[in-house]
Formats: sequence, structure tokens, C-alpha cells
Amino acid sequence: MLKRSHNCGELRNENAGQEIVLNGWISKRRDHGGLIFIDLRDRYGKTQIVFNEELHEDAYKQIFRLGLEDVIGVKGVVVARPTEAINSEMPTGEIDVEVREIHVFNEAEPMPFNVNDRNSASEDHRLKFRYLELRTKELQANLKLRHESAQITRQFLHDEDFIEVETPVLMKSTPEGARDFLVPSRLHEGKFYALPQSPQTYKQLLMVSGFDKYFQIVKCFRDEDFRADRQPEFTQIDIEMSFIDQEDIIDLGTRLTRKLWSETINAELPEQFPVLNYYDALEMYGNDKPDTRFGMELQEFSEFVQQSEFYAFKSVLDNGGRVKAIVAPACAKYSRKIIDELTNFVKQYHNAKGLAWMKAGDNVLEGGISKFFPETIQKDIIENCKVNEGDIVFIIGDDAKVVFSALSALRLEIAKRENLIDPNVWAPLWVVDFPLVEWNEDEKRWDALHHPFTSPNFKDMDKMDSNPGEVRSLAYDIVMNGYEIGGGSIRIHSAELQAKIFTILGIGDDEAQEKFGFLMNAFKYGAPPHGGMAFGFDRIVMLLANCTQIRDVIAFPKTTSAISLMDESPANVDEKQLQDLHLEIIRAKS
Repeated sequence: MLKRSHNCGELRNENAGQEIVLNGWISKRRDHGGLIFIDLRDRYGKTQIVFNEELHEDAYKQIFRLGLEDVIGVKGVVVARPTEAINSEMPTGEIDVEVREIHVFNEAEPMPFNVNDRNSASEDHRLKFRYLELRTKELQANLKLRHESAQITRQFLHDEDFIEVETPVLMKSTPEGARDFLVPSRLHEGKFYALPQSPQTYKQLLMVSGFDKYFQIVKCFRDEDFRADRQPEFTQIDIEMSFIDQEDIIDLGTRLTRKLWSETINAELPEQFPVLNYYDALEMYGNDKPDTRFGMELQEFSEFVQQSEFYAFKSVLDNGGRVKAIVAPACAKYSRKIIDELTNFVKQYHNAKGLAWMKAGDNVLEGGISKFFPETIQKDIIENCKVNEGDIVFIIGDDAKVVFSALSALRLEIAKRENLIDPNVWAPLWVVDFPLVEWNEDEKRWDALHHPFTSPNFKDMDKMDSNPGEVRSLAYDIVMNGYEIGGGSIRIHSAELQAKIFTILGIGDDEAQEKFGFLMNAFKYGAPPHGGMAFGFDRIVMLLANCTQIRDVIAFPKTTSAISLMDESPANVDEKQLQDLHLEIIRAKS
């Protein structure tokens, strides 16, 4: 075996004259009659190696039977390239290696796709051969960035006196907002473990145990609908601290985020991130994870509607709905076809009943629903909403949730169409003052917006009985460029307050004991004030790598339908395994 002395990204001019050994994959081949040039690749880079028929005939003859992606080892001498042959785009572009000896480790069959061009195959095809896609330059760089981010995180938290503790993967099923993945027990018939949606209860128990600063980079599992930035299994930077308040967590989270951005991509974030109230975030941007790199904020339109003759929107207001608008700059150029496309977009994906519009001309609004707004009201709209000539005003009237969802999505869609987003800008912020609970209309009950252990804001305790929906929580999210990259809360550590929250949520004593008894019992023995947060590690790396989906920063991801095309999971199991687990498959009737 030819054991490498150097990697394929390492050799430079100063190595000229040295005898070296390289191992790697054949990435590219060029035949110049008597001279064959090969780019040899490993994860560190590429080196051009040369087979010269006149100087080393035995090695030259062997290369003819080899193809792309064959794995070889070569021994040779480093030679400096002539000035005119230097490739400034390759770190090793100043040198070649003249091959004297070659050893073939493995010959590859023809490739299912070109690993030098990741876009040469569809994503599904690449996922089927993920182990080959991982050879591509992009994914190798992404996984290296992921590794570096994990090391920076660990070192930062170590320096802050945190202790990394591993918590169980097999645990009790507890309601945390999404469906659990269940694991049947062979030894205990009819009983199940759950895979953790997060280590929430365990990290709180660690606070009771006296580990006042805990973290782990941990796998979590949620059986939910998926999209580009979600996976059934994902990774969190999980953090919990004792004897702290909300400002302490925000300070720590800010410093960790700044550290990651600075040390991985050399981006300097501000020392303090803006803090936005949850309700202000909704009113200004339509959602609680706003992209603030551009304007086009939501405008209140109710007052103008009340003075208009547009009765469809007046009816919305009379029934407790909302009417809001966005002003799209320089978009009066939009044809009716484009406006219809945007209308279908908010209807199909965000349940809006329609999309009203008016175009701004010379100090007047034209087209769409403008005829329902007298000239004096039009002037008020132009002045108060800062409408310029050539802009278009888009308006939606509906239930508040629909209005916020549709306009926030429309805002982003137009920003992308009009290139309003600077990809080189980072806009971090914290969102605070989330509601403690939200009303579940289907079940006619209050649900915890985050989880049942989130502490209410102590300034709102007087509303707990009279109007729980107006009680703010001590919960917080960190947002980057429209992505929620982390969130957490101050926890309840009082058994009395926890019991009150369970009552509001309609969780009786027996149910609370069954689901959370081990945690509540632990709190009886001296629970410190505590709180924490979890960062979405995959999502952070996705942003740092300038990717648009987290599959590109996970070694072996699943599709949006939670399937692994490579190993074909989930898969059937044999009848014996089912019997051992006391399970029977009941097929749905076709």
C-alpha cells in the first residue's frame, strides 16, 4: 500500500523536489499524447499529477485502464510549474506531481451522475446516491462548516462554565406541540418509549440536580409535516441555566451567535440585537420571524376603509376582522397577469379570499378598487402610507391570522421578485413577549403557545384568571434574516404556579401526574429559578453556508415526505419482529 505523506490540497512551490505519496479519487483526466494529466481529489483539495511515458513507462501504462472516481495511490516528485502554466484558481496550482509509481485501490463503476457538477442530476437522484453527492465540493464544504460550528459552540460554552450532559433518546411520551415518534417495548407489552422532541424535561431535572449550566448538541425528533428547513430528525444546541433571568439568556444567545458568525464566515454582527415585541412583529411584518433586511412593512388600512364605499372590507371590519396593506415600491408596472399570479399565490397558500390593489399615478390612485375611495381619502392614503408615484398598494381584508399570513408571504414574494433583499446583510433580532396561551377553537380550550412549563410574565399575573389570552410569557425567539434560529423561555419552578397553568390548559391532576409527575415530584425537593433555550443547529449552518434548505448541511437527510431514498427507510419489517414487539399491522381498506 502507498500510504499518503501529504493530502491533495497541501503541496506548494516550497515542496518542489520532494518525493511524496498522495491518495485520492481521479476527478478529471486529460490525455496529451505521451503525457496524461489527472486531477487527484480528496477532501482537502486537488493536485494535478502527471504520467510521463518517456520517464516512467510502467506507471503510464497502468493509467489507461482507469476511469473517473477510481481510488489510487501515487508516489512521485513535486515539480514547479512554468510561470505560464500556473493555475491561480487552485491552491496547488503552482506545482505538479510527476508520478513514478501507482497503486490502484479500487476501480469505480460508471458514476450515476457527475460528482464534479452537482447540478447534473435531480435532487431525488442525488439523494439516492447520497454517499456520492457527499464527494461534491459543495457538500464537503458544508459539512466542514458544520463541524467548525460545533467546535466553536462547544468551546464557547465550555469557556462559560457549561457542562455537556447527554440525555436519554428513549423517554416517556409527553405533549410538546408535535407528534412523537414512538418506539414499542419488547419487554413491556403494550408500552412505548418516545424519541425526544427536545430534552426539555431532562434539562429541567438537571437544574434540580444542581448543574446550573448545562448544554448538549443533541438529536431531536418530531413527526410533523416537513419543508425545506425541517427534518424528522434534527439537531439542537440545547442550553439551560439556573439563577438567571430573560436578559441573561438573551445576552448569552447574542454572544454565541456573534461568535459563530464571526469565526466561521468572518461576519461581524452588532453587539446588541434589536428586540421586537411579538405583537409589533405581527403588526409590522405579519409574522413572528420577520426578515428586516428590507422595508415594505404592513400598513393599517381600517380607517381608510371606514371612509370608503368598499363594503366588502367594511363587512370584514364589522365581523371583527382586519384590513392591512403593503406598498410595493415601483411595482405599478405589474401587468394584470402578474397581479393575478400574486392573487392566486395568497389564495392558494395562505387562504386569503382575494387581493385588492391600487396603482399610484400622479398624486392619485388608479385601477383595482380605487373607484371606491374618494379623492380626499386617496390623498390621505398616499400621505400616511408614504406611497410614491409608480408604487402599487396591495390590500387584504380577512380574519387577522389570514391577513397576517398572506401579507407577510406576499411581502417576501415581492421582495424576491424585485431583488430588494441584500444577500450580504445579516439582520438578527430577538422577539419577546409572546402570549402565554392561545385559544384552540376546535377543542374550545387554551393551549400553551410554547410548552406548559413556560413562565408567565409576572407583570400580567392579575390577568391569569380573568383573561389568560392577554397574559404575556417570558419566552423569546432569536431570528436571523426571516428564519427562527432559536428560542426558549424562563421556566416555572413553583409547584403552585405550575398547577395553576395546568388548570388553565385543562390538564387535570391525574393527567398532570401521569404525564409530568416525575418532573413535578422533583420540583418538591428544591427547584432553582431557571430558564434556557435551544438553537436550531441545522438551520444556523444552512444560513452560514448560504443554502436554502437544511438537507444541504445534513450528511444523510430525508425528503420532504420523510423518506430516505438511499436506504429506503421507512421499510417493512418481518412478522417475527412484529410478534416480538406485540404488534399487528392493520391495513387501511382501499
